[in-house]
Formats: sequence, structure tokens, C-alpha cells
Amino acid sequence: MLALTLQVKAYANAQLTLVKELLESALEGLKADLQVRGVTSRRWVQVTVSGEDENMAASFLAREFGQCPERLDSVHRFSTLKGRVRGLGDSKAEVLVDVGIVSPRVVDAVLPLAQLQAQLVDGRKVALEKISRLFGLCENLPLTVKVTGVSEEERVVEAMLAEKQLMSFRGWTLSLLDRLLVFGVPVGDVESALERAECGRDVVDVESLGLFEHAVVCKLGTDAAGLIPRIGRRLRRASFSVFNPRRILEFLPDGSTMFASQHVR
Repeated sequence: MLALTLQVKAYANAQLTLVKELLESALEGLKADLQVRGVTSRRWVQVTVSGEDENMAASFLAREFGQCPERLDSVHRFSTLKGRVRGLGDSKAEVLVDVGIVSPRVVDAVLPLAQLQAQLVDGRKVALEKISRLFGLCENLPLTVKVTGVSEEERVVEAMLAEKQLMSFRGWTLSLLDRLLVFGVPVGDVESALERAECGRDVVDVESLGLFEHAVVCKLGTDAAGLIPRIGRRLRRASFSVFNPRRILEFLPDGSTMFASQHVR
């Protein structure tokens, strides 16, 4: 039997049944039994797999859904980790990203303001709140980060946005399409809410960022914020944020310098 903590966050215990169904479907054809054991203190899903193909099943789940590092001593400089934004630090000079470290205690990856300024706004001295509004950096947004330093003594992990994340933001921006970011509900609920609110003419697609995190891609000229009152009452357990390319391009008109890749020294 193998145990894993997956990079899947369940926002309510009732969602664990759906998680089990989705994971079992992904393992179809393998001789492996999957059990959902519960969640960590930060709501990361914990599972076990057993059976003839348990090693293959565990590797597949880790590859397809991501695996939390769990222990601080398993995180190293230059590691690339997936996580969820937990919020802005008390100093308003950093973004905290939950990457699933729970031992010897819970530790977040820290994205310093200076690093975000360098990577996202061409080095301008822009307040963290402004950067967060521009890029939709809100609680539960999935982010991929690259570790720049680890101090086990101080129990600190410093990080920067990974190249993959920067390219995602760049692609979203240059598409010129608003995205309504929806957190906390399965994709079926989002699609149903859009259909019931008759938003078909306003939406291009629904991109899944995780099992319970999604980006509703709006048609050109559609304001993502305007969808919130239309579908929000049908998704009462969800939280929302907006990624608006026009605001970013007004602030950073020179697209060639956007989202610079910074080398770690």
C-alpha cells in the first residue's frame, strides 16, 4: 500500500466522493484499489493505492495531479512546485503560497514583492495590492513556483514564479480575453451555472486549473466581472476573481517586456 498527498484541494468534505470517482476513473484499466483517507489541515487530499499495479497507479496520480512534498526537508533550491495562493503576508510585501508542506510544521512558499515586481511589472515599484488586482492573485489561485532558497533552521521557503506560470500569464494577457476565475466548485457546476444564466454567447470555454479551480474564458469584449452577479447566486459556495488583459496592457503597454524570466543566483 502506498500513501500520497495529492495537489488536489477539497473545499468541503462532501467533495471527497467526487474526488474518489474522478481518481478511480483516471486509474481505469489498472489493477489498483484507491481509497481517499481524508485531507490535511490545509485541505490537500490524502489517498492510498494498493494492489498489483499500485506503483504504476501512484506514479500516474503524482504525474497527472501533482504530489505535495509534505516534508520541508524534501524541498530543495530550484525545485518546481505547484500550490495555491493563501494570501498576502501581514507585511503586504509578499504573497504566501501553500505548496503542501506540513512537517515538521506547516510552511508556505514566500514570493517577495521585489521578485513579483521584477517578473510581472517590469521592475516597477508597484504595491502588492495593485499587482494582485492586475493578475488576480487571490486566495486559492493555483500557481507554479520555483524555489530560490530553503532554510530548514528558520523553516522558510522563498520562491519566484516558475517560467511555466509566467508563460501562462503572458498567454492569457496577449489573448485579450477576460477570464473569470472560479474557486471551490467542480467544473460541472460552473458549466451548469453558465448554461442556466444563458451566458453561452459570452463565453468561449471553461479551462480547468484544478479539480475545483477554473478559468471561464470570455469572448472578446465581454467583461468577466459582469458574469459574477449572473452566475454567483447559482454558485454560492464559490469564490471569484478576474483576470483582465486590458488593465494589464494599459499598465504595461510594451508587451515585449512583460513577465520577464529572472535567473536565480
